[in-house]
Amino acid sequence: MIKQLTDPRTANALAHDLHALSGKLKRRLREQASSGDLTPSQTSVLGHLDRNGPTTVTALARMEGVRSQSMGATVAALETAGLVKGSPDPNDGRQTILSLTPACVALIRTGRAARTEWLLKTIQTKFTPQEQDQLAVAVKLLNRLVET
Repeated sequence: MIKQLTDPRTANALAHDLHALSGKLKRRLREQASSGDLTPSQTSVLGHLDRNGPTTVTALARMEGVRSQSMGATVAALETAGLVKGSPDPNDGRQTILSLTPACVALIRTGRAARTEWLLKTIQTKFTPQEQDQLAVAVKLLNRLVET
């Protein structure tokens, strides 16, 4: 067990600061590779399909905590934009399996590369080698924070 070395007020302030910082970093990364006119729901669906692979509208709705009808509208917009395609489920022809189109996969890959490039340049230009070492230690600590 790790002994608490920081008083609760300091830990509370650290928690608030870390939360605010994570939001700022997320916004800055989004700026580097804009998802265009996609809504947050559409972006979330693309993220699910990218991370978890093809699935059904019903499964996506469950993951997002929305009704299937609402998810159907989100998916329809993504299909119209050429980012998602549907194909019949080989095990149940009544269902449609949704997957990312090659164009969407390329868009995601390009966006990730842009965000990584921004991070790389920013780290190299704003931090000394010693600070980069400190940042590497901080990243290890942050990984521990999210590994539950």
